[in-house]
Amino acid sequence: MRRFQIGNTVVEEQSAGFQENLAAAYRSKLRPVCLCQTPGVAMYIASVGDQLVIKRMPLTGGAHAPDCESYEPPYELSGLGPLIGSAIQIDAESGVASLRLDFSLSRKGPRTAPSQTSAGSQTVRNDARKMSLRALLHYLWYQGGLTEWTAHWVGKRHWPQVRNHLLEAARTMSVKGEPLADRLFVPEPFRLDDRNAIEQRRGAALASLHAGATGSKPLMLLICEIKEFAPTRGGQRIVAKHLPGFSLFLEEASWRRLNARFAAEFDIWKANGTCHLIAIATIGASASGAIAVNEIALMVVTEQWLPVENIYEERLLERLTKMRQKTVKGLRFNLAATQPIANAMLPELKPCPAALYVVPPGAGEEFEIALQDMIDARPDTTPWVWRVADGDMPPLP
Repeated sequence: MRRFQIGNTVVEEQSAGFQENLAAAYRSKLRPVCLCQTPGVAMYIASVGDQLVIKRMPLTGGAHAPDCESYEPPYELSGLGPLIGSAIQIDAESGVASLRLDFSLSRKGPRTAPSQTSAGSQTVRNDARKMSLRALLHYLWYQGGLTEWTAHWVGKRHWPQVRNHLLEAARTMSVKGEPLADRLFVPEPFRLDDRNAIEQRRGAALASLHAGATGSKPLMLLICEIKEFAPTRGGQRIVAKHLPGFSLFLEEASWRRLNARFAAEFDIWKANGTCHLIAIATIGASASGAIAVNEIALMVVTEQWLPVENIYEERLLERLTKMRQKTVKGLRFNLAATQPIANAMLPELKPCPAALYVVPPGAGEEFEIALQDMIDARPDTTPWVWRVADGDMPPLP
């Protein structure tokens, strides 16, 4: 059971009156301190949906004890490591992460068709100075706690929870001094009996896209779950879940490039009926007033909303998610597929956390050398390696 110091009071998470203590601290803007270590680790109180929860400050998870719920694996074992201090700069006082993006949240002049940049890119740029569109989606997923899983959460994570965690994560980020949350639209769960009110809120949230006919026009970020792609004249219509009557258009050339760039994601999504296909896109108003895609990236997540990039990770997570101990999924961010990451972590394993690595078929000597360097650099973690070309998955730690 976690213990926190709030002001001059020490409280336990399951104690009577804990929520009342949180509410008072939230109003007074007090920062709780987790007592899993000495000295304690500063945290913050977030409003997620209709509940107050204590969350770790950005990039402080490694300061918690390994058996603490707030512990997180070393970010050097994922694609997050190269971004820290360059593309991601944390204000130690406020905890807000200032982000540098390699895509724009505005555009100049009138526009009639979607951009073909991210949709058409054949590679993911490995630029530690700026975040790609996919890297931003990974960071929101990571910071929202959506890379973590334990079997105790079965049946308790659905789109409403995913949305709340993404929006709360965005409130801890800024771009060029502007809160990222002001530019992010994540559709709320659709209910037919509340359709008019939902559409009014959507219109208000996207109203800035229609401001001004000349000069620089703002773009917004959209994160949604794809329901289907429907052929239409000259391209494809993107139909998103929880957005009935709202669709986005992709030109045929952009659609072909999207399929080429995210072929693995499409394959997993089509083959597994329980997976979800998540899109992040910059969107703007076209000359006709319709909402159009500017740039887009895709990510597949499992039934538990854990990201996967290939079938080997999917098989690994299928086993891990049945375990009662916590699993943390590693993310690639800007890193290319030719570079290793810890595909998953078991932070609660004794006597020390385990880092799980998957070596895909065809991985060359450079991949193996980089992997060994990662393992050697973290003697405080137990390595587990599955070389897919060698056969079946080894027994889990």
